[in-house]
Amino acid sequence: MNEKINPIKSLGQNFLIDRNIVQKIIAEINPQPEDSVLEIGPGTGAITFELAEKTKRFFAVEIDRRAIEILRRKIPGIKIIHADFLKFDIRSIASENEAFKVAGNIPYNITSPIIFKLIENRRHVKNAVLMMQHEVAKRLNGKMNTKDYGILSVVLSFFADVKLCFKISPNVFFPKPRVHSALIRIDFRRNHANDIDDRIFIDTVKACFGNRRKTLKNSLSNSIFGSYNFEPVNIDLNKRAEQLSLEEFLLLAKFIQRMKSQ
Repeated sequence: MNEKINPIKSLGQNFLIDRNIVQKIIAEINPQPEDSVLEIGPGTGAITFELAEKTKRFFAVEIDRRAIEILRRKIPGIKIIHADFLKFDIRSIASENEAFKVAGNIPYNITSPIIFKLIENRRHVKNAVLMMQHEVAKRLNGKMNTKDYGILSVVLSFFADVKLCFKISPNVFFPKPRVHSALIRIDFRRNHANDIDDRIFIDTVKACFGNRRKTLKNSLSNSIFGSYNFEPVNIDLNKRAEQLSLEEFLLLAKFIQRMKSQ
């Protein structure tokens, strides 16, 4: 049964319709019988059936009731949750030590919030294989001293290993987006350092990039940390954020953490 629904622009719906791309995505996810899988926004189910069929525990979170009705007819017994993923509590479906493989063709307009949500819930997320806008995918894997190096690339480099799997043509979606897409794989590290507060690190990176063209001194003085004196930190405050290594961002975050604890 090949059912279709009219895409809703405000939900960022671009449905995947190319079976070759579907198989390449499934190969990257590599679902195994013992896996727990969580799909974000399955739509009409381009990759859903294989994920649900091949894994021990499968859940899908979908905001569109029309898509949910189609999926329940196509895949009887599917565990699908009607919710906005950004408001959904992943812990509500996870057992104590369970870590999901997350997959999804995510709405391009909320890519960053989704990634930050996965970071915050990484205790229950083993990895994530996501389709997103190609330009954003490049930023996730951006290197120091390049225009793609920014908040997402720095934060993710601390918490995970990131791989840009392949670029995807607009022609494989309905409706066709105006931009190219890409498949990204994010593998969260299980032995992540715990001597720094996650929120402080993320806020530090955001503060440094708050005024990208300005020096660190100016950016930090105009941030939520504007009252702090950063002169004791062994970092050149005349640099711009894109010139800092991950180690230097961590040095700044640890300094801020000490200041906040005093």
